[in-house]
Amino acid sequence: MTQDTQMRTTTTIAVVDDDESVRTALDSLLRSSGYSVRTYRSALEFLGANATAATHCLISDIQMPGMSGVELHEQLCAMGFRIPTIFITAYPGLGADTPGLVACLPKPCEADKLLNCIETALRQRY
Repeated sequence: MTQDTQMRTTTTIAVVDDDESVRTALDSLLRSSGYSVRTYRSALEFLGANATAATHCLISDIQMPGMSGVELHEQLCAMGFRIPTIFITAYPGLGADTPGLVACLPKPCEADKLLNCIETALRQRY
């Protein structure tokens, strides 16, 4: 097992999106790329799971019922968690100026671009 492969298998990526098809697609892509993945239907579900300390990278939709992805990112920062975050959104430009954001990608996002952003996010974390 290479060091890169070993890092991926011990890296947990959280996917927060209210669209089940998006969660399923991202889960499949990320697992096939060697990452450990946890999916959540909402920002509140993610926060309630107490998964923040175990999350190495967060991929979140912006527009979600209850708490938006931007509000989730801000809440995590206020709690002292600096989780590298990637937004995916059907609303281009929305959230792109959020402090500490790694990237803001359009839905649907290209797999290669997302995987490159994840690698960038993980380099920021370590």
